[in-house]
Amino acid sequence: MSAVLRLALVSHAATDATREARFPADEPLNGVGRREVERCAVMTADRVLVAPEARTAQTAAALGLTPTVDAALRDLDYAAWRGERMDDVPQEKLAVWLTEPAAAPHGGESIVALIERVRQWLNGITESPVSTLAVTHPAVVRAAVLVTLDSPPESFWRIDVAPLGITRLHWRGRWMLRQTGYDYPKLTP
Repeated sequence: MSAVLRLALVSHAATDATREARFPADEPLNGVGRREVERCAVMTADRVLVAPEARTAQTAAALGLTPTVDAALRDLDYAAWRGERMDDVPQEKLAVWLTEPAAAPHGGESIVALIERVRQWLNGITESPVSTLAVTHPAVVRAAVLVTLDSPPESFWRIDVAPLGITRLHWRGRWMLRQTGYDYPKLTP
């Protein structure tokens, strides 16, 4: 029997961009996000990783974690749309981006490119099968779920990832989505 790698993907806490339907920049957590993360249970893992942005680092710190920054967990690159409200970007370009996963009308990363980046990251962490906790972004979590389920990129927007949501995967020769029960005060991925 091969070793099992347990992975918990934690989406960062709320920011003003979340609340205002803006494309994220490197904004900090807002008051709601800080209060919500303070109520979270303690989580532990043998390997703790975090995306490089402020909102993920602040979420990890508030959870009492001492993570290693992993650039592969960075948010989707929104390029020209960074910081903009969804209603303020050209609607025809937004429609293309939301319906054509290979398109990047904002000049940044396409959904297809993000999925491939996350696929490579998931493959890479299987080389060291230790329990892993990663504080990252909703887009990265969506991509990981699509990779795990071998789902098409067109399904990306059909996955709702809440602030501080936990998505659990495990690896035993292939990635599996893991449904868990009630989370008790001390969690392990």
